[in-house]
Amino acid sequence: MPQNPSDDNIARDKFGRPILDRYGRPVQRRDPTAGQDSTRVFGDGRDGGDPSAHGQQPQQGQQGGQGRTQPEPPQYRRQPEQPPQAAPYERPAQYQDQYQQYPPQQYAHQPQQPQQPQRPTKTRRPRKRRRFRPMRIIGVLLLVILLVLAGTAWWVDSQINRIDALSGYEGQVGNTSGSNWLLVGSDSREGMSEEDGDRYAAGDLSEGGARTDTIIIVHVPSFGGQPTMVSIPRDSYVEIPGYGMGKINSAYTFGGPQLLQQSVEQSTGLRMDHYMEIGFGGFGAIVDAIGGVELCPSEPINDPMAGINLEAGCQEMDGPTALGYVRTRYTSAQGDLDRVERQREFLTAVVSKVGSFGTLANPFRALPLVSAFTDALTVDEGDHVWHLAHLALGMIRGADQETVPVGGYADTEVGNVVLWEDAAAESLFAGLR
Repeated sequence: MPQNPSDDNIARDKFGRPILDRYGRPVQRRDPTAGQDSTRVFGDGRDGGDPSAHGQQPQQGQQGGQGRTQPEPPQYRRQPEQPPQAAPYERPAQYQDQYQQYPPQQYAHQPQQPQQPQRPTKTRRPRKRRRFRPMRIIGVLLLVILLVLAGTAWWVDSQINRIDALSGYEGQVGNTSGSNWLLVGSDSREGMSEEDGDRYAAGDLSEGGARTDTIIIVHVPSFGGQPTMVSIPRDSYVEIPGYGMGKINSAYTFGGPQLLQQSVEQSTGLRMDHYMEIGFGGFGAIVDAIGGVELCPSEPINDPMAGINLEAGCQEMDGPTALGYVRTRYTSAQGDLDRVERQREFLTAVVSKVGSFGTLANPFRALPLVSAFTDALTVDEGDHVWHLAHLALGMIRGADQETVPVGGYADTEVGNVVLWEDAAAESLFAGLR
């Protein structure tokens, strides 16, 4: 006969089955008076396990007759069944050695650096092959040449000798057309060494004073055209302001360039705009600097006073020979009139040689020429190197050669003089005004 479950001390569930612990052993029933079991599913321990607190009525026991309520058997939570765990994986024996050859690498932990924003990379365009541009090279060369010429012109302009040669005076001739240069060749020997005096046959260097052996007016038209060179014989008999009638070259002796300017202007009716003077040794120095000039005597000339003995015909002359050629006058039939023609010939040859490409492009000639040019020339205070360049360019193209018409000679209180033919001379000067 089965035993009543209430008669033993084994805890049972509601179906009467014994309650087992985790080890499979039956759980002993506890005495209800010993306290409530904290493993029950009802009650939270704060109500003392009183079932009336949850709205349950106590049941009257039928057995024992003692009038006590029979507590319900304790209920326990059941552990959820755990799924069976798989055994750890083991590599087959044939692969053990293969994996042991490559032990796992240990990587040290490195702090991660904050990433900097990357700048966008510029894509470089492929370089284009530079083309040869001859016009650009020519332009640069021309610019360099112009700068060199401008610098040289500025330096030359600062080195030229200047004097107050042209001045205004009461009753001065008014402005005339074009520009007129007064070119003067002086026989002054001031500053000449004895060596140069012997070389140029200058004679007595102690002789004082200065006279003008050469007086030439160069008329340059305003709007192009050919210049005109007019030679004035040194013995021309003209009015010298303040001194009366006399030889025109004596005006330079009495009052220097300014009195000569005034005498020339009143005699010709032409206003002098520029002035240039060449000293005695300046002719020879310029000729030597350009390597000589070609001159063509129409007849043999032997003048010991000028230091020359020339044959007829064209020939190359150095400085001393060319100077003697323009100085001599006693060996020719017309004396001073023949000399002024040789002076114009000499001046034209020098200007043509100076302006030639062979002279300007040759530094061994150009540099000595610049030095001789600045030492030999004297200009008015208002004249500059660009005025001289304008004169040279006009004469390079060629110039008309003229001499003041001569009507005869006369012996006067100042010596033998040259008389102008008034009508012809006025016609000549009127065409230049």
